[in-house]
Amino acid sequence: MTMTTALEPGRPPQQLRDDLWLFPPNRDCQGGSAWWLEATPEPVLIDCPLLTEATLKALRDLAGSRTPRILLTSREGHGRLRRLQERFGWPVLVQEQEAYLLPNVAPLHTFADEHITSSGLRLLWTAGPTPGSCVVHAPHADLLFCGRLLTPLGPGRLGPLRHGRTFHWPRQLESLRRVRGWIPSDAFPQLASGAGLGALRGERLVPFSGWSEAVQSS
Repeated sequence: MTMTTALEPGRPPQQLRDDLWLFPPNRDCQGGSAWWLEATPEPVLIDCPLLTEATLKALRDLAGSRTPRILLTSREGHGRLRRLQERFGWPVLVQEQEAYLLPNVAPLHTFADEHITSSGLRLLWTAGPTPGSCVVHAPHADLLFCGRLLTPLGPGRLGPLRHGRTFHWPRQLESLRRVRGWIPSDAFPQLASGAGLGALRGERLVPFSGWSEAVQSS
């Protein structure tokens, strides 16, 4: 399907490592962050970036002849996903609680509690920020994409943040405890949040030791 509405030029994603790119803040998602991760045989786009000409070009270049998968960590990361998916036709994976929000997206796949992709990425349902929130652990890249479960609180610190859009606060805290036990005991992945990263003051990834249990409210 051809898009008829002109897109703004926008800015390309920032390459942070050989295998990782971060897209500019998405104002359609409260300034949220979308990530591209190289993985074999299937690279992934985690959450929806701001829809611009620069985004489309970058995604075409990064994908090449491959068919990536789009992973959604919560409804707050959907943005203008339908328009993006119409352009590329890439399959989308979302936790089943939030599949109803994407009625015109195909192919659309869902999971219930846990899922492992063909590239070995592990997904875990972490309800709380939204009903179908999830996190994505990439063992090969030593990264944990934590969606809105963990939000930047300051330089080098991520933690739970309670605000007006929070779906269920006690479940969010329980999900945090669950993730702690789900990550292998010998793994200390860097943390990549799906929220806005302004509080990190220029940092992008947070060390595992920067995971704060302190509860914050806004």
